[in-house]
Order: sequence, then structure tokens, then C-alpha cells
Amino acid sequence: MIIVTGATGLLGRQIVGRLLTRVPAGRIGVSVRDPQKAGTLAAQGVRVRQGSFADAGSLAHAFEGATQVLIVSVDLMGEEAVRLHRTAIEAAVAAGARRVLYTSHMGAAAASRFQPCRDHAATEDALRACGVPFTSLRNGFYTSSALRFFGDAAQTGRVDLPADGPVSWTAHEDLAEAAAVILADEDRFDGPTPPLTAAQALTYADIAGLAAELTGRPITRNTVPDERFLHGMTGHGVPAELAEQLLGAFTAARAGEFAATDPTLATLLGHAPTDLATLLRRHLSTPAPSAAR
Repeated sequence: MIIVTGATGLLGRQIVGRLLTRVPAGRIGVSVRDPQKAGTLAAQGVRVRQGSFADAGSLAHAFEGATQVLIVSVDLMGEEAVRLHRTAIEAAVAAGARRVLYTSHMGAAAASRFQPCRDHAATEDALRACGVPFTSLRNGFYTSSALRFFGDAAQTGRVDLPADGPVSWTAHEDLAEAAAVILADEDRFDGPTPPLTAAQALTYADIAGLAAELTGRPITRNTVPDERFLHGMTGHGVPAELAEQLLGAFTAARAGEFAATDPTLATLLGHAPTDLATLLRRHLSTPAPSAAR
């Protein structure tokens, strides 16, 4: 049985959806913190069990009968993230999985300027030491992150962010499809994959230019000092430690940590990955949430 964790999250949900087009539902299980949120999957014949990385006992039940376990990385940073990932890896091995997979990052490295990439590197070390074959999916930087930082620039005509560098922004939907392909054919990769990225690496100046073309309105990319960025984040209630970690994405980008592009994702998909312009067009056409909601 193929077990996918975090199957009600943005990436995990899409992975399971695409896996269902490749293998019978009876061969798929999901480990989720709240099984009620996975009712649609259960109705399709997917085995749904409660499992939390903070509770190894629950994972023993959730991973029962696993041949492969895909560990979707947690939305945390630092020692806690690595500890939770280690718990999940150990539970997968104890359950008898013959392969453990993990959603890592293209920039995974112990010396990265971006905390999550250091966490991914530490988790990959745990995978290497776990005693069974593993596949680390070196996912490109999610395009959704670029769009969140881009914010309402199409309305304001300004993108005020720290100095950056080119990033191969990559769509969740493409990475989900690639994960499903790899799970359905478990002999494709042993160890870390090549970077699973879109075909282009773009800066925020590039994104501003694309948005200007799509909207027909000028959009200026303004570089703000790092300290001003931090002050602005903390002024809006972001904890100082988190603000520093977010700044790390920019310092890592301008050091070239996310600039690589690679054809592996296109090969897995059988077509070109979704480009940022397509996702930006969707973003710009989505109405802003109503304040009354």
C-alpha cells in the first residue's frame, strides 16, 4: 500500500488526486491529522487513518501495511520540523515500508541561507541513515510563494521587496503529478532527485514585467533594504524570528541557491511545466476576498 501523509493539505491533496488516476484506490492510504477532512477520499475507496508526526503510536496505525510512504514536509521551520520528520521516517521503517519518500527542496543544503533548506538537508541526512531505500523529491520553489510576496502589486503598481535573484518558480500541480508518477513507478529514483523545476528562473523584476504586460498597467519593482523589510514585517505582527527566516528566502535567492533549472520535471510530466505567466494570469483574475466574509 502507498501511504501519503498530509493528504488534506495543498500539495498532499493534489498528489493523492493524481495518484488515483494511476493506481487503484484500494492501494492508497492516507495519514491525516483530521480524518473528517478526508471524507471525499474515503468515499473514493482510499484508506483514511488518523496520524500525527507528533504521535509515533498513531503513525504505526496509519502506516500499517505500507510498501511506500510519502512524507510531505511539515509547514514548520527549525529543530521541530526536523524532529517531526525523523519521527515519520522511523515510523515508516518500523511499518515495513520498502521505500520512504520525502518532499524536499531544490535548495536543500546544510549551508543554505534559507532555514527550510537547512531543515530539508537535515531530514535527508535522516533518510540516508534510515536503513531502507529513499527518494527525496527536490521540489522547485513553489510559485504560490512568489505570488504571495507579489501581493496586490497589480493594484498598487509597486513591488517593494528586498534584493532577490532568479528563482525557478514551480507549480504545485506539476510537482503533485511528478510525485504521483514516481510513487506509481518506485524504481525511478534512488536518493535525491535532480531539481524538479519549471523551465525558467525569474526575478521579481521579471514577474513585475509579466504582470504589467497582463494588466496593461505599469508596475515598478522597488528594492528595499533588508532592515526595512524586517521592520515592515514585524510592524505587521510577524514575529521577528519568522521575519528573519522569510528574509532568508531573498538572501538565498540573490546568492543563486534557487536559480537552477532542470528538464527532469518535464520528462516526468510528459509536457512542459506550467510557466509562471500562466499562474500569474490566474492570480490576477481571481477576485480578492470580500471583507464581509
